Amino acid sequence: MTCRFRCLYFNVFALLVFLVPQGSTHTDNSDVRALQDLYRSFNTPPQLKGWKSNGGDPCQESWTGISCAGSSIIQIKLDNLNITGNLGYQLNNFHHLKQLDVSNNNIYGEIPYGLPLNLTHLNLACNNLSQYIPYSISSMKNLRHMNLSHNFLSGPVGNVFTGLSCLKEMDLSYNQFIGDLPSSFGTLRGLSRLFLQHNEFTGSVIFLADLQLTDLNIQDNHFSGIIPKQFQTIHNLWFGGNMFDKGDNSPPWDFPMENPNDQQNNTSPPSTESSSAVKSYPLTEPVNHKKKKSGHVVIFYGVGALMAACFVIFIVIRLRNHSRKLRRPASSEGSQPSLPVSMPRDCSSTALDESPEVSVISSPTAGPRHAAPVRTKVVRVNRRRSFAKKSRMPIGATLYTVAELQLATNSFDRSNFLGEGSLGSVYKAEFPDGQVFAVKCINTVALSLHEEQQFLEVIWNASRVRHPNIIQLHGYCVEQGQHMLVYEYVRNLSLDYALHSEAYMPLSWGLRLRIALGIARALNYLHTTCAPPLAHRNLKAANVLLDEDLTPRISDCYLAVLKPLTISSARAQASETDTGGISYEHTKPGTGNQKDDVYAFGVLLLEILTGRKPFDGDPLRDESSLVQWASSRLHDSESLDEMVEAGIRKTIPPKVLSRFADIVSLCTQAERGFRPSMTEIMESLGQMLEEYRRMRTGVDTDFDPYERSFRSTNSRFIGSPTVSYMSI
Repeated sequence: MTCRFRCLYFNVFALLVFLVPQGSTHTDNSDVRALQDLYRSFNTPPQLKGWKSNGGDPCQESWTGISCAGSSIIQIKLDNLNITGNLGYQLNNFHHLKQLDVSNNNIYGEIPYGLPLNLTHLNLACNNLSQYIPYSISSMKNLRHMNLSHNFLSGPVGNVFTGLSCLKEMDLSYNQFIGDLPSSFGTLRGLSRLFLQHNEFTGSVIFLADLQLTDLNIQDNHFSGIIPKQFQTIHNLWFGGNMFDKGDNSPPWDFPMENPNDQQNNTSPPSTESSSAVKSYPLTEPVNHKKKKSGHVVIFYGVGALMAACFVIFIVIRLRNHSRKLRRPASSEGSQPSLPVSMPRDCSSTALDESPEVSVISSPTAGPRHAAPVRTKVVRVNRRRSFAKKSRMPIGATLYTVAELQLATNSFDRSNFLGEGSLGSVYKAEFPDGQVFAVKCINTVALSLHEEQQFLEVIWNASRVRHPNIIQLHGYCVEQGQHMLVYEYVRNLSLDYALHSEAYMPLSWGLRLRIALGIARALNYLHTTCAPPLAHRNLKAANVLLDEDLTPRISDCYLAVLKPLTISSARAQASETDTGGISYEHTKPGTGNQKDDVYAFGVLLLEILTGRKPFDGDPLRDESSLVQWASSRLHDSESLDEMVEAGIRKTIPPKVLSRFADIVSLCTQAERGFRPSMTEIMESLGQMLEEYRRMRTGVDTDFDPYERSFRSTNSRFIGSPTVSYMSI
């Protein structure tokens, strides 16, 4: 009843919005910004008529695929448009969106954590999406239809379906999910159609037993155990290609006793003449044999049956292996997956119909559809032998030519120079379509084929990263011996400059906490969400940029491993030493991991607290290291208070300061095993920020005069950058 009432409420609300006079209403600003971000994330495709990366009014200008109610966007329907790119990270800003359909495209990357909370229909089928189903799905209480089929989603499915009482239809088929079904499947009481075929699920299906399903397809997985007797009531059931037990003593339903191996699993959709799965298994009447066949006739028929059975098994195995190959990306000599350039699939029936009442789930009568082989684009390097002639493009990265980057940077003119770090110089690039990026030119030595492969694997890992607190790698260039990376452009204001410049008054404590929490969220994403997990390996204040909203954005994720390939590795080592944020073990090649990031984050917290640089000058001088200087003061209240930067010393409550010092102390432990995980740190900082805000009731801790000075377009930070854009 609660589900019906909630769904009725939203339908009435949508109707009332439609009835409101349109007049000259403009589209909500949050919707416009979210669409602009989506357009940029799609690489500004020309087929999206009317769309703009800046400005515009989607509702009044009738952008392609956009439907509005008043000033709110309620539907985005972009299926079958050959769109590439990713889904961005501002979908959660669509507060009134009901339907999102981007099926049958070439969208890659992960499903964003922040999805529109009020969606009723979600269709992401037939794309190249990877990684996991985000836990935020559980917050979409009004969701009724969800189709994620025909992608490359993987890993175990967590308990992400709790609370989805309105969900009626769900399709997760043709992916790469593994592990047992989570218990939250059992909470989907409103679910009527479920499709899980062609995955790698294991274990029991007991959590599906009490669901009121009319359609269930669990073919071609690794399910085991008995088949629940409740499945007898499911009208359309497919469960072949698994490892179910029939049950020796008390079978869940009346399987025929003869030829159990042939009839135990239904390997094809039920006949249209049958109304239930039970009708597909009629009881076999006992046969009264009045004559015995002669011995040689019996042997003849027995041998013939055995040969026929072997032939059938052989054919089935070949067909199944062939179908699974079609579903998987094409393999190659490398260990990393390729960027799917195109993936034609017959997914027409999986797309969302224009009417919200029409199912988003593919019709089971159409039979299973197999994905066509993934085609990969070859990267070619001119004038030199290289791995690129055989390599595949990294996921999520656009391949640029040297000519394209020269044009965008005005031949790398000095007027576009942003800075220089140990890996090379960084230039601002303005492309003909109006997009602005930052190009990092890596000064590599002459690389062997193996080192070229290492370089591409690093770029592949970096291109997988999608998080609002991490600067996104957009593309790369490996042509004519050049190695260049194309990054999202963020204004040239680093946390290092914001903390240590004398041009402005100190950052407020509330803002510092918010910056620290944003950095912690980014590191936690790298450590826990990326598969396999990644470590930043060179976290420092100069590698944290602040955008126009003063949101921290970490740069150069995972690029520290390229240092041995650069012309001046000595400069790279000096840059790393200057940060003071590298733990003892991290200085050894190949040993960096997540615990080293935790140590570096502890040093960064000290820098945020004290306003001091990690090293005062000569590293050999006593107490020149910030960690050494602070370690003996963190647990003495008087000394701790004196450590705090003078401009914010009186604004930090003692309790908050003490807890902050505890986090710093744990992060900078000499032994890796004693350092906490970034998940624990992130949760502690989040609680601390909330408590601080409650203590400061009535005081806006996020927007103070200091922050406004940073936001100003006339800021000297923007006009006179003194720190390199992405220095290492």
